[in-house]
Amino acid sequence: MAQLATTFSTYDAAGIREDLSDLISNISPTDTPFMSNIGSESCQNTYFEWQTDSLASASTSNHQIEGDDLGNTYTAVTATTRLGNYTSISRKEFLLSGTEQAVNKAGRASELGYQAAKKARELKRDCEAILLDNNAAVAGNDTTARETGGLTAWLKSNVNSSNTNSVDPVWTSAPTGARSDGVQRAFTETILKDVVKQCWDNGGEPSILMVGSFNKQAVSAFAGIAAQRFQAPTGPTTIIGAADVYVSDFGNLSVVPNRFQRARDGFVIDPSRARLRTLRPYEINEMARTGDSEKRMMLHEYGLQIDNEAAHGIAADLSTS
Repeated sequence: MAQLATTFSTYDAAGIREDLSDLISNISPTDTPFMSNIGSESCQNTYFEWQTDSLASASTSNHQIEGDDLGNTYTAVTATTRLGNYTSISRKEFLLSGTEQAVNKAGRASELGYQAAKKARELKRDCEAILLDNNAAVAGNDTTARETGGLTAWLKSNVNSSNTNSVDPVWTSAPTGARSDGVQRAFTETILKDVVKQCWDNGGEPSILMVGSFNKQAVSAFAGIAAQRFQAPTGPTTIIGAADVYVSDFGNLSVVPNRFQRARDGFVIDPSRARLRTLRPYEINEMARTGDSEKRMMLHEYGLQIDNEAAHGIAADLSTS
């Protein structure tokens, strides 16, 4: 069959309205499991500090004579240790013409509102990536931005890393030196067990293993992964984004995949010993008009506090493919 020569079809018409759906599909991930699981607290300065302390080693020779007089013999008091980190300023901005605001649009009533929500999600992703990065703390000056030290740069006590080129960060009161990466190797259960043991020996009680997608699949093959019939606690849990549970000799670890960390790092985390410090919370500011346009700047000033880095650990230099 063929179309008759005088048939008027859609191919000839000039007045057909466009069919543009109001759906705007965006599958970019916005989950930030590290920030969602750790604590949060405000701060009042661009350099914020806290203190750590430790108990004396347990003694097997602490046996005293009955009625003994101490005299003038007293053990010297050990001072606490002050640690600190800097805040980072992260921002997003956008500029919209007055006409763009006025025209009829599909999928959103207001371009300004739509872009503000989009930029907020982008800023949140940036913050998550920065907090987990191998980034040394930078004090900054009038020409250099301040930078908060990332989690990778903090961890130096409980480490399993490559023997080739890998150097743990060196710092005294703030993470001013980043980790030197080594030759990558496959993530094994032996590596994880070693890091968890180090954490426990140093007094830590980690409850999260945070990894990228490739090593999440590697962990799923470990013998210590609990069966699907694992009995979860009856009370509410604070772990956000847990996918599996690894049963170690020193407690259970919720295995949490994170899209925004370095894929080569496997973090063993005690979320009660880390917190997001905020100097200026998320805010959107209207900038001065200089013409027929709307200007907005979204900003967040924040930093990472690691209460005691020995509570956490890292399986470093992991393969990513």
